Amino acid sequence: MKLIPCPLNGPRPVGEFACLGPAKPMPADDAAPEAWADFAYAEDNPAGPILEWWLHVPSGTMFVAERDTVTDTMIRTLWPADFRAAGGRP
Repeated sequence: MKLIPCPLNGPRPVGEFACLGPAKPMPADDAAPEAWADFAYAEDNPAGPILEWWLHVPSGTMFVAERDTVTDTMIRTLWPADFRAAGGRP
């Protein structure tokens, strides 16, 4: 059984989680509409480590996880505040 390391609840079965998409920094408030469209709709499909938003459904806990898309393994998890404090970068 695949386990995901929830930062609040510890390792939990993958069926308790929902992936909410890539975690990337938001454009500035005064950014051009094109920048907001790119943020909302453009997606990369890299091979290797990526940052994604995840939700532990039973507890409602949202967090950022770094996942390797080649091996489909979780590398680490971050609280949203830690992700934002790093400027939205790993």
